[in-house]
Amino acid sequence: MASSLKSVRSNTVSHCILSRRPLPLAGACGTNVLMTEFRTLARTAEAAMRSVFEATPLQRNAHLSLRYGADIYLKREDLTPVRSYKLRGAFNAMRKVLAADVSKDLFVCASAGNHAQGVAYMCKHFGVKGVIFMPVTTPQQKIFKTKVFGEGSIEVRLVGDYFDDTLAAAQDYCIKANGTFLSPFDDEDVIEGQASVAAELLTQLGRAPDRVVLPVGGGGLSAGVTSFFGDEIQFTLVEPAGGASLTAALKAGAPDTLEQVDGFVDGAAVARIGVKTFARLAHIKPEDVIAAPEDRICTTILEMLNVEGIVLEPAGALAIDALEDVADQIKGKTVVCVTSGGNFDFERLPEVKERAQRYSGVKKYFILRLPQRPGALKEFLSILGPEDDIARFEYLKKSARNFGSVLIGIETKKPENFKTFFERLDGTGMTYTDITQDEMLAQFLI
Repeated sequence: MASSLKSVRSNTVSHCILSRRPLPLAGACGTNVLMTEFRTLARTAEAAMRSVFEATPLQRNAHLSLRYGADIYLKREDLTPVRSYKLRGAFNAMRKVLAADVSKDLFVCASAGNHAQGVAYMCKHFGVKGVIFMPVTTPQQKIFKTKVFGEGSIEVRLVGDYFDDTLAAAQDYCIKANGTFLSPFDDEDVIEGQASVAAELLTQLGRAPDRVVLPVGGGGLSAGVTSFFGDEIQFTLVEPAGGASLTAALKAGAPDTLEQVDGFVDGAAVARIGVKTFARLAHIKPEDVIAAPEDRICTTILEMLNVEGIVLEPAGALAIDALEDVADQIKGKTVVCVTSGGNFDFERLPEVKERAQRYSGVKKYFILRLPQRPGALKEFLSILGPEDDIARFEYLKKSARNFGSVLIGIETKKPENFKTFFERLDGTGMTYTDITQDEMLAQFLI
């Protein structure tokens, strides 16, 4: 049996059932026979899924197509019953375990998001018990939705402040309870299940697209789709800049652990890509992997929400966000972007808007040294332009000082307005420090 935990806890793997036989690495070996076999397995998984949920839509997006001079299609994985593609891999892995041994009725996973919801949904479908470990810090909305999808079939256990502690607890429990551990990505049956995305879009489009743009986290989806199509089409793989685990692995020649990860794109920000997934992605050229800035992703989330009425989580927006990086390569082409998830917590919307405004240059923060004299504030206000607005102003008068520090946030309608604003500010002789891009200060002050 293959084990997705081998690299993590090799001394305990034999006690916890994980997956069936390994699948051929279509991209690595490059033979038509192996790719055909993988396609057959993926199509079999896709056909089996139809008893659980319908194929997700493949929709041509007129807005993006016009912008990039291409036929841009969205594969709407944000419209599955759990609003992400993760239920595909969970379904296929559980289907195969139960086909081999129907007595296996306990499934265990560790997740703070979409994988947990996919497993919960499938536990209910198969009528088996699921124990889902989540970090103590998991938002209540995610815990609630996981319980809703699993109804009475699952138990949620909150363990650890950090995911590594949660994972360790899940693995220990799985061993002791003789359960089946469901990896979120590093498992051949999961990869095969995620490849059903490719099987669907090929049927829906009626032909292979010129390019597929995919998000990358642990690599399950990208490994499945690239293995399905092989070298017949082009790929653009997109990962968050603060969690570029595929880039690190390609550079090292093997999965490599990132020292730091920005968790903003929580559906794709992983410290280390999977061993099995990387085996299928090792042939990818570094120039075909894009690291998308987190703040730019926020502009894409807002655009899709405001223009198209499509709700995407940060990981779900990755593929669309990367289009501007390949704009010169896709003109006149047929491109499919996989929108991998729509589990967006609207409590995050103010942060997303804030980051988008800062990235697009229409909002800036600075600390101003304001003279503590009558009329100084009025003098500052006089330099504001007709499209400038104060979004933040914090000032506390200091006694026995000639100057006081003011935290100011300014919003404007066009980025170029700030050139005029700062020219006027410089003309007053007041000193200031632009802290818009200072992440350390932003965490505390913004």
